[in-house]
Amino acid sequence: MGRVEGRTAIVTGGARGMGAAHARKLASEGARVVVADVLAEEGKALAHELGDAVVFAELDVRDPEQWAATVETARTHGGEVSILVNNAGILRRTPLADTTVEDWNLVLDINLTGAFLGIQAVAPSMRAAGGGAIINVSSMGGLMAIHPSWAYTASKWALRGLTKVAALDLGSDGIRVNSIHPGFISSPMLDGADEDSLSAGLPLPRVGSPEEVADLVLFLAAEATYSTASEFSIDGGILAGIKAEG
Repeated sequence: MGRVEGRTAIVTGGARGMGAAHARKLASEGARVVVADVLAEEGKALAHELGDAVVFAELDVRDPEQWAATVETARTHGGEVSILVNNAGILRRTPLADTTVEDWNLVLDINLTGAFLGIQAVAPSMRAAGGGAIINVSSMGGLMAIHPSWAYTASKWALRGLTKVAALDLGSDGIRVNSIHPGFISSPMLDGADEDSLSAGLPLPRVGSPEEVADLVLFLAAEATYSTASEFSIDGGILAGIKAEG
């Protein structure tokens, strides 16, 4: 029997990268999964690949009406939602003078407001399910600064605060809310980056895989029954510091 057998999950930004890994992992362990994304072609292809346990829902996480429709799709597909992975996010790297209000708002709307709307949308279904787990995908940029990613860093720090107030509010309903903080993970966000240079000096001197992050998501969904309002780093040890050469 799978570790999340019979449960229903929504994974935002689930069409590719880490989100797709989360969807695969949850489905492989028995969950009914909704892959929610604006990337319809890729999302539908992933759902087709993974079979009847997975369906696609087109979701712009900034839109409350689309969130309501996604939750209804999940309930129809597998029953009340008991797992939400708020994975959707974007990165902008611009100097201070070049960071426009439009870019700032876009990043915060997707990375932060999108997660809030997801929590708000799934909470009634999770209460009906008797509880659940919400995993907010923050970043090492939610524990340290990523320069010069002004809006990204601000959004990921704020997501930690959102996680804690949600845990306080929803804990009595049996809903756990935690954040995870990936470091350098081989995903579309690193496209074009020199992975060897990024990981040089880390205690674990390599870039992580989406599957490793998905293992942590699964643990938080399935086993971490007394963990809430907590941060879980999966970053190769970057917060310890960078090793000098020689």
